[in-house]
Amino acid sequence: MARLQGLLIDIVGWDVSHQEVTDWSAWLEAGDPSDPSLEVVPRANLLYTSGTTGLPKGTELPPTMFAGGSTMAEHLEGMKINRFADYGTHLVVGPMYHTGPLNGMRLLVRGVPMVILAKFDAESTLATIQESKTESSVMVPTHFVRLLALPDEVKAKYDVSSMKLVAHTGASCPVDVKRAMIDWWGPIFTDAYGATEVGTTCSISSVEWLANPGSVGRAVPPFSVLVLNDDGDEVAANTEGRLFFKDATGRGVIYPNDAEKTKAANISPGVFTLGEIGYVNEAGYVYITDRFSDMVVSGGVNIYPAEAEQVLVQHPGLLDVACIGVPHNEMGEELKALAIPRDVKNPPDAKEVLAFCRERLSHFKCPRTIEFVDDLGRNTMGKINKRKLRAPYWEK
Repeated sequence: MARLQGLLIDIVGWDVSHQEVTDWSAWLEAGDPSDPSLEVVPRANLLYTSGTTGLPKGTELPPTMFAGGSTMAEHLEGMKINRFADYGTHLVVGPMYHTGPLNGMRLLVRGVPMVILAKFDAESTLATIQESKTESSVMVPTHFVRLLALPDEVKAKYDVSSMKLVAHTGASCPVDVKRAMIDWWGPIFTDAYGATEVGTTCSISSVEWLANPGSVGRAVPPFSVLVLNDDGDEVAANTEGRLFFKDATGRGVIYPNDAEKTKAANISPGVFTLGEIGYVNEAGYVYITDRFSDMVVSGGVNIYPAEAEQVLVQHPGLLDVACIGVPHNEMGEELKALAIPRDVKNPPDAKEVLAFCRERLSHFKCPRTIEFVDDLGRNTMGKINKRKLRAPYWEK
């Protein structure tokens, strides 16, 4: 109270004795001079997942997603370890319910200015960067694809040299897309691989990524990575399997008020999966092959759609691609590509596109058919709900 009086009385000091209100000085003197208790136990922070692999799930955010404790002093001190806090104005391009803008809110508390786009538009984003001299942002690969799709003369109009750090998350970034962004904006990109449930589990800088293209990085504390086969045994380096992460705190994934779902997400205390298949090389760099739920089994052979997607998105006539499993009388299912052409009125030849893929990827991994569509239903976080894409074919 003494600290408060010393701070405020110099600012607020007018005489109110003639009015029917309590005098400020008298109000302060009547107060308890002792400091209030700071033993505050914050409530758990909850976010909902995007629902691309099922219904949106409410999940309790881990303490590692926040910079400090219950007091503002602890929060500001903790922000010093956040690289974003080293830079100037932060650009928010994602929806406000996503964890990306949550990072911007933390920075705002730290005193970092923030510019929020009403909606993402590629050229408007470049104009905002130039006008506001923004220095950091959180994006998803879809933003990169749309930025790169701008005509060269449009991209050349804007100065993006103020940007110092861009974290990307939400979905796997095609190698050629990320390399093109690094060539354009410089080595300022950091991949933050993880999930709403646990925050970032792996991270990799542009410099590391150029030496290990396609990797999502190495595990970051408090996580370590495990690759297990179908029997639950750990496999050797460079061997594909189901990716699991071990939380050194023993926390793992928590779905409040849903003990069954929480138990299903953790195979043992603190050991969980984000539902993906991949491998780890000798240096500890993690590579994602695909989501286990998206895997296609054709004639008993496992096919990972993401491999074909990474190739097809390089085709100059395609803007976006999703590969799914559709019914096949003999093989059970086969891989089909759904693609958005850059020129909707003049799409590329389907046979030529399929041949493009077969020239760059083992034939059994390539789609047997392709269908040109107007939209893949990517949400604002750049994710595709493949269950919805598959449904019409399996309902026939």
